[in-house]
Amino acid sequence: MFIAMNRFRVAADREADFERVWRERESYLSGVPGFVRFALLRGDTPGEYISHSTWQDRAMFLAWTQSEAFAAGHRQGSLAGLLEGPPQVSLYEAVIEQP
Repeated sequence: MFIAMNRFRVAADREADFERVWRERESYLSGVPGFVRFALLRGDTPGEYISHSTWQDRAMFLAWTQSEAFAAGHRQGSLAGLLEGPPQVSLYEAVIEQP
């Protein structure tokens, strides 16, 4: 299992707008080989969000980042003016998995 996360710091009082952009966008993930699940997580700290995608393995995630589905998903729903800075990417390989 492989997990990719982007940490977002959303500008004050723009949380509802940020969530709306994500809610209304087309993800283009359905049917992508290796994709398991996606979640947009809201933290306890105001303005803290993480996009969390789970993949079968790193190779399948990397293949998606080079695909038209990736490009199409990232061409929509501008986050301009909603963020305090660029998202911070974190990538993880699972070392222990439990059902």
